[in-house]
Amino acid sequence: MNAKIIALLLLPLTASAQGFAGLGTGSDAFATPERPAIFNFPKDHGPHTDFRIEWWYLTANLEAEDGTPYGLQWTLFRSALAPVEGESWSSPQFWMGHAAVTTPNAHFVTERLARGGIGQAGVNADPFDAWIDDWQLVGTDFDTLDMTASGPDFAFDMGLTAQGPLVFHGDAGYSVKSAQGQASYYYSQPFYDISGTLTLPDGEVEVTGQAWLDREWSSQPLSNNQTGWDWFSLSLDTGKLMGFRLRQTDGNYYTSATWIAPDGTATPYGDGAFVAEPVATTDVNGREIPTMWTVRLDAQGVDVDVYALNPQAWMGTSIPYWEGPIVVEGSHTGRGYLEMTGYD
Repeated sequence: MNAKIIALLLLPLTASAQGFAGLGTGSDAFATPERPAIFNFPKDHGPHTDFRIEWWYLTANLEAEDGTPYGLQWTLFRSALAPVEGESWSSPQFWMGHAAVTTPNAHFVTERLARGGIGQAGVNADPFDAWIDDWQLVGTDFDTLDMTASGPDFAFDMGLTAQGPLVFHGDAGYSVKSAQGQASYYYSQPFYDISGTLTLPDGEVEVTGQAWLDREWSSQPLSNNQTGWDWFSLSLDTGKLMGFRLRQTDGNYYTSATWIAPDGTATPYGDGAFVAEPVATTDVNGREIPTMWTVRLDAQGVDVDVYALNPQAWMGTSIPYWEGPIVVEGSHTGRGYLEMTGYD
């Protein structure tokens, strides 16, 4: 795809450059999340073109028969210049796909970019089908999905089956992101069993594991003084934890978390309850990236050390960030995923 199309795709995210990737830029033309959050399924598994930014974001912790751990990511982003759909090349909708596989010694990543309105990328809610070019996340419903993606040096073909309910973050799906009140609609399916085949330079690997899919949409999810985030999804021995801290230009943080019981019961925690502190960094593509952390949620007795399976899991995409599988030790044990943005 040529540089002009790439610039058009990224324009909705970088306009005015407020907050990380322009996500702190306001726009009166688009809808904003409101309380109470009211969801309508299966419709809400599909796109919300009246909002400016949206994603379908899946990560997975995998293991081969010989015990080797792997990580996998499949993400589809939608961004918009205007809150309408539109036909053919007049569509103001733009799409970006990221796929990655992480091993203990290697990180494979690729990206796809697409225009809306021409069938190259999109999402249908019922039956569910998300695609960009030949990558797909598809199923008769949201509980049973098939997933494919490929890049120059890797591919994967996976099947997913949900073993628990959807989980709604924040105030029943209304997730506050700043002291100024920026927010998104945010729910997850953190209970997928996943299995299938990774195709890597050394051959095919059969893997099984657990996957976590995030659904989020907003028009200004950050405030203009927030420079990036550190987001954790942890699958622990007694439950699951989603937590993030949003870094501010004044050196402070805004935090939020959700504790998820084994039956799917969600307990939200507001600013200050979740603590994530970096304890070691790694030089990654000339950047000092925190790849070992202490994570605490005192209300649930969580006090753990988190470290990257592969510290070099850098996503060298059009908007670069770090994303990779993590190992958890301490008061709880488990695995998870870590995403870090804004480390330029």
